[in-house]
Amino acid sequence: MSDLVTGDAVVLGLRPARLPSRALAFFLDLVVYVTGYMVITVGLAYATASLDEAAQAAVAVAGFLLVLVGVPIAVETLSHGRSLGKLACGLRVVRDDGGPVRFRHALVRGAMGVVELLLSFGSVACIASLVSARGRRLGDVFGGTLVIRERVPGAPVMPVPAPPPWLAGRFTGLDLSAVPEGLWLAIRQYLTRMNQLDPQVGAAMAAKLADDLVARTGAPAPAGVPAAAFLMAVLHERQSRDAARAFAAGAGMPGALPGGAVGAAGAYGPPVAVPAAAAWHTPAPAPAFAPAPTTMPAPAPVPAPTAAAAPPSGGEPVRKTGFAPPA
Repeated sequence: MSDLVTGDAVVLGLRPARLPSRALAFFLDLVVYVTGYMVITVGLAYATASLDEAAQAAVAVAGFLLVLVGVPIAVETLSHGRSLGKLACGLRVVRDDGGPVRFRHALVRGAMGVVELLLSFGSVACIASLVSARGRRLGDVFGGTLVIRERVPGAPVMPVPAPPPWLAGRFTGLDLSAVPEGLWLAIRQYLTRMNQLDPQVGAAMAAKLADDLVARTGAPAPAGVPAAAFLMAVLHERQSRDAARAFAAGAGMPGALPGGAVGAAGAYGPPVAVPAAAAWHTPAPAPAFAPAPTTMPAPAPVPAPTAAAAPPSGGEPVRKTGFAPPA
């Protein structure tokens, strides 16, 4: 187990892949790419038979770079680090902080792979992987990536904590279509490991993630809701919509969303049209045995601090957010 620590002090328990599994995944990928390269080479040989030798050499070099360099980079970028070989072996390429890889990471890995995998027949990559503590080759070191094992037998599953019952159904009208996958991943990683963090660090991280989520949804910050509880409730709402869409697709109703909306609202659009100002205050249905509601005095507003409060231990000042840390 490799405990990677992100810039926000989130500890990620990842299992780096070692040389045998990585070599097997590379061999499977190489078989696929070489087969495709041979088929394309035969086709190009017939297509360029009337050209001179210089043109044929240029086409051959272009075909080599396209199939054996460009295609792996494109596959790794589009699949977020899961090539065919890695998918078969249960591996995945991620960033050093545990996030999904982008084009620049795949480009560096592919460029370095030409030297340490193809030209040196894998000897440089094997030596670098054996020397590295986390089994990384030179492309991983320069690209800031890590190959991890996704399928680990007997590995404990870290569930996301359930939101408080008083938040059930409160965010059903929230538009989640503009929230990127990277933010969902960060929220899930925080919620599954928030009990392992220092209370002050965890509260600051929850407030930062909640502010980012509010900025993506376009709705005002919910009043009186702790940041961690807000993240639990919104992530639970997103998972509920995923489950409802999967069930609707299995029942032959493509694009259906909870509440009757179909397709046009986007992948995580709101099931019903709710104004942004009222999106946070959708009341949950009261149970049949609930007593009659009584009028309660509104809580006194908490004055916003005029300057960043100094931490008790002399560290960095606490960032001002719209969310109060949990008690």
